[in-house]
Amino acid sequence: MRVSANVLLLAMSFFLGCQTQKGNISNKEKAFKPGSIWNDNNGEVINAHGGGILYINKTYYWYGEKRGKSASEGVAVYSSKDLYRWKNEGIALAKSNDRNSEIAVGGLVERPKVIYNAKTKKYVMWFHLELPNKGYSAARAGVAVSDKATGPFVYLKSFRPNGHMSRDMTLYVDDDATAYHIYSARENYDLRITKLTDDYLSATTEDTLLFSSHREAPAVFKKDGLYYLITSGCTGWAPNKASLHTSTSLFGPWKLVEDPMNGPLAEKTFNGQSTYILPIAGKKDAFVFMADKWNPKDLKDSRYLWLPIQFKDGKPLITWQDAWNLDAFNQ
Repeated sequence: MRVSANVLLLAMSFFLGCQTQKGNISNKEKAFKPGSIWNDNNGEVINAHGGGILYINKTYYWYGEKRGKSASEGVAVYSSKDLYRWKNEGIALAKSNDRNSEIAVGGLVERPKVIYNAKTKKYVMWFHLELPNKGYSAARAGVAVSDKATGPFVYLKSFRPNGHMSRDMTLYVDDDATAYHIYSARENYDLRITKLTDDYLSATTEDTLLFSSHREAPAVFKKDGLYYLITSGCTGWAPNKASLHTSTSLFGPWKLVEDPMNGPLAEKTFNGQSTYILPIAGKKDAFVFMADKWNPKDLKDSRYLWLPIQFKDGKPLITWQDAWNLDAFNQ
């Protein structure tokens, strides 16, 4: 039977399109599929690793490491109204072509987090900075600032907070608008916290050791006056068991409680590593655990693991789900 060329081409296009999208998260569906390829509004794979999300003006902004196969290519930013569909907003913080710059090509910009300062009306980004071609020896906190959520962010400076090494990190803004920097120090053996200045651009001398148990990848949230801190062990790119600490004060003391992960590969954090805890706007006590499933052979292909945090007997529980949506918080 003869088939017209146009019909044949259409059929082939449909077949190839289905093969390409199998298992992916398209920009049209409303579901999270942990570990699947996640595409933006252009059909490109979202490239925002080790990041965090800022919600402002009824919009979510997702900041993360833009990665090549191994290279650090700056900080990417995506925007969304519903958390399912993401628009590529470009590069929030670009690497510099100036060889003398601390953020020149060849260095590392990791774990970017952005917060908004209502007093200065500035968006402030902190990240773990390693200087060009120096490996992981610098261990500094980098700071950049922007007038817009999407950037471009202007690099300001880097330093070791109160003289301490600073690698994996997160930012947390409390109910009174005070901001804090939680970071791994002393070759990752210590986890510390420092209060930021009112403009969020510098560390104050209010700096405390939280615990010394070789932890990294901190992610924090607060519920009913209690702070929860999830961290990862230090095993390079390999996954490991998460830990959960609780405290009535960010400065501690922190109490170690059981691992909140539940389901297949829970003891390996589902082959992921924590990066951020996202409060869902408009939903009380609704939090999303955000993690990265690292692929050290091709960092650009590292995947995202987002799972809802449920509470059982007053304790957080993060259960593996192949697919889920925000209705999980209505149950």
